[in-house]
Amino acid sequence: MKPEEILRIVDAIHRDKNIDKEIVFQAIEAALVTALQRQYGEESQITIAIDRADGKVTGSRDGVELDTQELSGRIGAQTAKQVIIQKIREAERDAIHDEFEEQIGQMVSGVVARFEGATATVTLGATEAILPRSEQIPGESYHPNERIRATIFEVRKVGSRVKIILSRIRPQLVQRLFEQEIPEIADGVIEIRAISREPGYRSKVAVISSDSRVDCVGACVGVRGNRIKNIVEELGGERIDIVRWSDDLQVLVPNALQPAEVDEVILCQMLGRGIVLVREDQLSLAIGRRGQNVRLASKLCGWDIEIMTREELDQQIERAVTGFSSIEGLDESVAERLVGEGFLSYDDLSVIEPDDLMEMGGLSAEQVDAIVAEAERRAQLAEVAAADERRKQREQERIDKATAEADAAEAAAKQAAGEAAGEVAGDVDAVASGGGSVSDGGA
Repeated sequence: MKPEEILRIVDAIHRDKNIDKEIVFQAIEAALVTALQRQYGEESQITIAIDRADGKVTGSRDGVELDTQELSGRIGAQTAKQVIIQKIREAERDAIHDEFEEQIGQMVSGVVARFEGATATVTLGATEAILPRSEQIPGESYHPNERIRATIFEVRKVGSRVKIILSRIRPQLVQRLFEQEIPEIADGVIEIRAISREPGYRSKVAVISSDSRVDCVGACVGVRGNRIKNIVEELGGERIDIVRWSDDLQVLVPNALQPAEVDEVILCQMLGRGIVLVREDQLSLAIGRRGQNVRLASKLCGWDIEIMTREELDQQIERAVTGFSSIEGLDESVAERLVGEGFLSYDDLSVIEPDDLMEMGGLSAEQVDAIVAEAERRAQLAEVAAADERRKQREQERIDKATAEADAAEAAAKQAAGEAAGEVAGDVDAVASGGGSVSDGGA
């Protein structure tokens, strides 16, 4: 290949494929090395260098310099071309991979091109990405030529191609939408501290303002809710709770459980658990449908949260003290200390750090091991009993349902029978009435 031809190839690939010229030069050098090794043998030590300014090729074989004529004449043109194409494709793949790998977690906008099963192929400029069913918001459907927004979830090389996987279920999508819709977040005045999400259903977003004059929650909601409304619409109607962040868990936990009203938060540091006391009328609201509210609040705060009423807590404390005290090696004072630290079940006690229990009760390592083993045994028995109770409850529910359906069917049958009897009686009355008129007329 002539020097000017090499420079022309490099420049054309650089402009058409948007690949750095240095990568192209290195690819051509590697291609020439491969082509020469096929000519001279794989064991030959071949080096090739291309002058970046004038395109001149120099090289050596086993330390002996090769002249330009030999390089041009001995290289199989077709072989070199094939290797160069392969290397350029690899360079193009690597460039695309590096470009999108830097965007992992960022939001992109693309157009749905086609479907393969439930997987949508999305065009991102000159590149295609996929949105698998597992990364789609439940209940959403997309159509060809529809524009959608998603975050880049994963980028990996697959052979000569780059596989770009998009997602609409990750918390990053909520964050990017907030950054786009709310200027105060983009400017850094308001910061998103945490997000917990169950895609398609509900999200909680904890925010804080660095400027006391800016209400972080009000700014995110917008005038008449217009800002949050745009985000909700993009997420297909997903409910979004905006929570005021606080480094104080005594403040953050009640905020995270809104709209429920919290009476008291008891933090159990050894277990990383917060016991939240609420009134009876707030219990279902704090827990949420299928436990959704407390589950999202736990993710947002980074602590396990257990919701209960004061009466339920008192009952658990009493049961725990009685149960712990019955374990050999644990007296009532140690049991009360354990309960005071938030250990309310055998399952809790089975995961205690041995050093903590040794220090708390002045116990030996052997005693602690025996106590933990007994707690594990009792926890398993309690789990079996709870599973049996759930099974019995499900059976009773099935019986109640079958009984209700039978009663309803019987009532419907009685009603139908009554209506039929009424119709017969009506027909008899009509006949009797008609017969009377005929008799009168005859008289």
